[in-house]
Amino acid sequence: MLLQAYRVLDLTNYRGLLCGKILADLGADVIKIEPPEGDASRRIGPFLNDDPRPEKSLFWFAYNTNKRSITLDMEKEDGKRLLLEMVKNAAFFLESFSPDYLEKLGLSYSVLSEVNPSLVMISITPFGGSGPYSLFKDSDLINMGMGGQMVLCGDPDGPPLRFPEEQSYALAGMNAALGALAAHLHRERTGKGQHVDVSIQESVLLTSFNLHSFWELQRISLKRQGAHGMRGERSFRICWKCKDGYISWRLFTGIWAKWTNPLVEWMKEEDAVGDLAHVLWENVDMNRISQAEINRFEAAFEAFFIRHTRKELFERARRLNLPLLPVNHASDLLEDEQLAARGFWRKVEYPELGSTLIHPGPPFEPEGEPCPVKRAPRIGEHNEEVYMGELALSRETLVMLKSAGVI
Repeated sequence: MLLQAYRVLDLTNYRGLLCGKILADLGADVIKIEPPEGDASRRIGPFLNDDPRPEKSLFWFAYNTNKRSITLDMEKEDGKRLLLEMVKNAAFFLESFSPDYLEKLGLSYSVLSEVNPSLVMISITPFGGSGPYSLFKDSDLINMGMGGQMVLCGDPDGPPLRFPEEQSYALAGMNAALGALAAHLHRERTGKGQHVDVSIQESVLLTSFNLHSFWELQRISLKRQGAHGMRGERSFRICWKCKDGYISWRLFTGIWAKWTNPLVEWMKEEDAVGDLAHVLWENVDMNRISQAEINRFEAAFEAFFIRHTRKELFERARRLNLPLLPVNHASDLLEDEQLAARGFWRKVEYPELGSTLIHPGPPFEPEGEPCPVKRAPRIGEHNEEVYMGELALSRETLVMLKSAGVI
């Protein structure tokens, strides 16, 4: 595995769990350091069999495969001493605390780098470690709004909306992993570590990087679209109902009419083309025609799609080389032939729960080195393995530390 020679100390909460998971999927030895009562993200649902206990959080299982878990209260002096001891042999240190938290504990990057000059530290915060908003609190709603993504989401005549579930933290986690690998490359060349500052707001903002290009090319501003795409004050549909769900398709005209004409010919075969039979799509300018004309086109296509299933539409579209795709449900993805062919879904045993859970594999696969998926750890499952086996603490010392609430 690519990072099997490197150790990661993962102190992140829900903001940064994905970063550690990506490094673990690449083979790094990721030690998730939790407070003695367990990481707070273990209390995020949904839960296995609707049992809301920390050891049954499906959220936790999803973001912590391939990691080991130890418990540690680094606010206690003995805990801080143990953490600094582990830093000596660590390659990466991941954290997502408020920017002033570690400094107050005497565990800032300057302190950690004195212990280990080659250490790469990744800090994930809502607005970055500097600037007037650096100490502000966040939520996914705040992050998506402040990052500019919500302006595109929702119905055109309604308020802005955020995506379902929490997307901003996953975006930050991916960027944090990218920053970690870039700093690792720098370390390989120079021997020196770095402190990488990751802003969740900026991570969200980067997902809107193409908005400017739409204005430059077509002098239009993208707006909230719901089930439609926007062109100025007019709209055209991009999500269509069919017999058993929805498909995604866009009407192409002008120089892109080659992606509409074959569909119209198919409609003619089934005597479903209506008054579109004589439309020359090469001459249609979607930026100039009226909304009434767009509605007339849509009515004919909509009536055709509703006669077919997603599979029928997709299979024919493949043969006709059309950009038409099914809108999949989660259950569809579990049965997707492409994902099955690549072995994307992995069955992972959780003996302590008496369950087998299906996990997604990593979206990357180094040639000749398949990435395994090992179950997410229980709270402090590897305490003895790390503290006694690697830090050479005695069992008596371990019991004393546990009694004192240090681990």
